[in-house]
Amino acid sequence: QNNNNNNNMMPSSSSIVAMAKEKASGSGARVNKDADSLLRLGLPITNKEVRKLQTDIENINIDLGSKRKAAALDGVKKVKTQLVSNNKALTSMVNACRPDAKCETLVQNMDPLLSELSLKIAASQDAFTGSEQERTAIDGAYKAWNTLQQELTNLEEGMVPAGYRTPVPSEYSDLPQLQGRATVEFVIKKGPDTVGVFNINGNNYPEAKMTMVIDGYVAPITGGNFIELVQKGFYNNMNIQRSDGFVVQTGDPDGEAVGYTGGTPSKAVGAGPKGERLVPLEIMPLKDYPGQEALYERNIDEDGRGGEATVLPFSSYGAMGWAREEYSPNSGSSQFFWLLFDSDLTPAGKNLLDGNYPCFGYVVKGADFLQDVKEGDIITSAKVTQGVNNLKLP
Repeated sequence: QNNNNNNNMMPSSSSIVAMAKEKASGSGARVNKDADSLLRLGLPITNKEVRKLQTDIENINIDLGSKRKAAALDGVKKVKTQLVSNNKALTSMVNACRPDAKCETLVQNMDPLLSELSLKIAASQDAFTGSEQERTAIDGAYKAWNTLQQELTNLEEGMVPAGYRTPVPSEYSDLPQLQGRATVEFVIKKGPDTVGVFNINGNNYPEAKMTMVIDGYVAPITGGNFIELVQKGFYNNMNIQRSDGFVVQTGDPDGEAVGYTGGTPSKAVGAGPKGERLVPLEIMPLKDYPGQEALYERNIDEDGRGGEATVLPFSSYGAMGWAREEYSPNSGSSQFFWLLFDSDLTPAGKNLLDGNYPCFGYVVKGADFLQDVKEGDIITSAKVTQGVNNLKLP
């Protein structure tokens, strides 16, 4: 596959790093870097009680990571209070759910997990610092918390209104659209000119396997275009074409074309110089969501809203962005990137990616592999594992 980077598809890493450092202003310490959390926040729901519940559950994990065990235990108690039967907050959350979501059952599932979490945290307090007993207890606490946060995700997903679709202008009806979310799995192996294994934190792996959630609520056209190309096998056996410590990028096929040429170009957007099917720039400002259309064919600055936050920020390692020429909003076709940049320097709304490039998903499993993915490595498999029914073709 094409190893000649199309350097016009992204601004240079040095310019973005410099600007990000200038604009970060030390606020990166509180940046939300958790892909699962960001995806929950990206759901088209407005229930305030479940957002408070989410914050409290996620703060338990933050306290665990900082070894603030007493604060973590207090957080568990706070969450339990919100989930007591006949509590107004609980009633509000259950009433906000679709009937098929069975949210009462989801909430009931949380109670034993909270009890297990509390027991494990208390056991870690009783153990000697640095002992095997402390490590075992903390591992158990993380295991319970991870199951708890999955139940939280299920609860919030159950609040998405039945049949919800992010509105898309009719002129783009001749492009694929993702009406909801989909899950994609990529398998990458080392190329002939690179070391034969992926070395991640001292451990060797024969292949890199990553799971990604693609968000059609926030980026219906970008997400739809990507999912259709995955379904067609477009990315199978394609080389990684850029890996510079800032992004890992691919999607440039063999030949003169720099994008996908197999589809019918959109009448509204047109075709690229070599017949590439192009997609419009698609940016979803936080203030417009849910319920309104994204911005199309212009970035957030050109809309007079510079500095506004977007729904999905580039603040997680492995955030996925749609590549395009820097000064041409509708030049994206099939190239995309995973962001590797230190998110401490790219707080949401204060960098050159948010509001300029669509963030259309996140790596939720296996993101660490990106640190050793190099140019010339090969995507041996790309497949949609969940949500393909949400893809709507023209």
